[in-house]
Amino acid sequence: MDALRPDDAAHISGRRTPITAAPYCSGQTDRQTRQSKTKSATNLPLSLSCYLQNKLLTTAEVKLVASAQPHPPKIHEGWWAYKEVVQGSFVPVPSFWGLVNSAWNMCSVGKRQSPVNIETSHMIFDPFLKPIKLNTGGRKVGGTMYNTGRHVSLRLDKEHLVNISGGPMTYSHRLEEIRLHFGSEDGQGSEHLLNGQAFSGEVQLIHYNHELYTNYTEAARSPNGLVIVSIFMKIAETSNTFLNRMLNRDTITRITYKNDAYLLTGLNIEEIYPDTSSFITYDGSMTIPPCFETATWILMNKPVYLTRMQMHSLRLLSQNQPSQIFLSMSDNVRPVQPLNNRCIRTNINFSVQGKDCPNNRVQKLQYRVNEWLLK
Repeated sequence: MDALRPDDAAHISGRRTPITAAPYCSGQTDRQTRQSKTKSATNLPLSLSCYLQNKLLTTAEVKLVASAQPHPPKIHEGWWAYKEVVQGSFVPVPSFWGLVNSAWNMCSVGKRQSPVNIETSHMIFDPFLKPIKLNTGGRKVGGTMYNTGRHVSLRLDKEHLVNISGGPMTYSHRLEEIRLHFGSEDGQGSEHLLNGQAFSGEVQLIHYNHELYTNYTEAARSPNGLVIVSIFMKIAETSNTFLNRMLNRDTITRITYKNDAYLLTGLNIEEIYPDTSSFITYDGSMTIPPCFETATWILMNKPVYLTRMQMHSLRLLSQNQPSQIFLSMSDNVRPVQPLNNRCIRTNINFSVQGKDCPNNRVQKLQYRVNEWLLK
């Protein structure tokens, strides 16, 4: 991917003034988030209260069983949701993830959780960030697309290896899964926010450190284990080539209900990336239980596009099975988490102006692009 001029960076950042080299410091937003968590924890529904009471009574028994097994089972591994799955029944939503399972306590007590709101005025330019390198071996890949009940998930076949390196990474990381997050309405659906504003969706390419760890499961719970590339989605007249393969009518209608799956072949991973070498990065966590804080996030500086019809098709996907009541998979997002003084770094250098563009012209272009992106 070719390097861009500093003014091109405004496609995502929407900045009008140069970035100041001052780290982001959490303020009222962080306090409000903590208050929200406290309020949620003290107003437990009756079904959850009963569950927690029973859990306390059996804690000693669980510990005895776990100590006798080298790899104890994960309690309620799949028992979580972004919203209620069946009307009237309790399934833990994000505010309860860290309360119902001790293995997920990072969801409640972690200090480097994701997603976050990116305040572009507080980003730090890091001149040592390298370009991201994508290695597909020159081959197209295949994989299986699933309706997991929570996401549209594309998992590559094991014989198709796609690796990335560079950027903030010290090691090479291997692509494990592609997930789609999207909203029930336009302008909501991305997990990360940009200056407090959401996009209509977010593509997340989840990679694990294959140099240090044997597989994704091991890497996800280990230091320097994951790299997640995030690409915002916007609605337009035409769609990204890769997304078009996933979301065309013949494909997306094959995974209408939970546990549906469909095989895709001849995919070019390079086509999912927007035409930019600029990105934003920070240290964070998985955005699903168990919320391990082992992820480095890379947010690309331009969005990819899908059509309004393709977004409508996504909203028609059910998070339930055919025998259950239909509930749209949309709004499958975790709320933003406190930044807690983490640094947001970028390779976008706004202090360098184009040779043919005086400063005032660059600012004008950024303002125009900002309006175009955020309208």
